[in-house]
Amino acid sequence: MIAVARKIFIPGSLSEISMQLAKLALKWSLVLLLVKVTIQIVLNYAGYIPPDFGTDFLHGRESQFNIPYAFAFYVHIVSSPTTIITGLILLNGRFRRCFPATHRVMGRLQVFVVLFLVVPSGIWMARHSFGGPIASLGFTSLAIATAVCAAMGFRSARQRKFDLHQRWMTRCFLLLCSAIVLRLFAGLSGFTYLDSEGSYRAASWLSWLIPIGFYELLTRIGRMSFIQTATEYDSPRLLHRTTPLL
Repeated sequence: MIAVARKIFIPGSLSEISMQLAKLALKWSLVLLLVKVTIQIVLNYAGYIPPDFGTDFLHGRESQFNIPYAFAFYVHIVSSPTTIITGLILLNGRFRRCFPATHRVMGRLQVFVVLFLVVPSGIWMARHSFGGPIASLGFTSLAIATAVCAAMGFRSARQRKFDLHQRWMTRCFLLLCSAIVLRLFAGLSGFTYLDSEGSYRAASWLSWLIPIGFYELLTRIGRMSFIQTATEYDSPRLLHRTTPLL
């Protein structure tokens, strides 16, 4: 029956092949976009070392740029891009299959950096957010959600629940990428001449709620499609058709 099912469900039509190519193109387009924006963010660090309070992010922060904030700031701007690039590698299926031991080591380091560097520094910086209490709450919630996803991903890996582990770490990666989405929101705000403080408050929430919500929607649709396929496969009519071939 399994052999027959494979013959029935192997994609072979031109439309299905085109769909697979479209998914592949979309995947690599997103990867290139993430890498490009990450590099652009890192190139702006020239205005942070030493701190130039005329740059966009540091503008008007002279009074709050004390030793604790500066320490959190520099930890965050170094660790966050690192986790994004590392996350791209860890989520690559071919890398995971070819180098499982390296994947495990990098994964442990990723969780450590997220839990002990990215999240604490992000929470400290959120206290002094440009958008006031609303933005502070948004970024603090983002940091807590990122920590939860990283911890649950690590736990599920230790329990050898690898499908669940992959979902949790994908969520964690999407939350880490909120910095890139935030950058895109900032560009959109400048292009449309929206109120900078109001748009920043909205972006502090939307930069991570939209990606994670979209992922959960796609995951739900994928599960429903799988259940529907399994139901059709187990239907009496299909069983009747395939039984004589066993």
